[in-house]
Amino acid sequence: MTDPIADYLTRLRNAIKAGHRVVEVPASNLKKEITRILFEQGYILNYKFIEGETPAGVIKIALKYDPVDRVNAIKGLKRVSRPGLRQYTGYKDMPRVLNGLGVAILSTSKGVMTNKKAADLKVGGEVLCYVY
Repeated sequence: MTDPIADYLTRLRNAIKAGHRVVEVPASNLKKEITRILFEQGYILNYKFIEGETPAGVIKIALKYDPVDRVNAIKGLKRVSRPGLRQYTGYKDMPRVLNGLGVAILSTSKGVMTNKKAADLKVGGEVLCYVY
């Protein structure tokens, strides 16, 4: 597999379209950080890291749905920077997702973070994905 982050986002998209409550993805440190950010921003209900099933482990993600009309909290996931075409940004040119309603997840020199936190810390980096 050439792009594990795109695989991670596709597994989430497919689980949302199928109406699943829980999705399992192979773990890596970058995917763990993206999952942590999705939880902190309120896009997923909960997550759990399970060691031992594979060498790196597995991440179990509980998806968040509205209890009344069963609409998911995640409307869209878009991979921005790809292995063939990297997308970098400085702190002055931070991307705005849906006019500030969504978040962009960046990989910076100070770790993986959202576009708002990166702008506050005045660091730029690689734009991994947009979540809205």
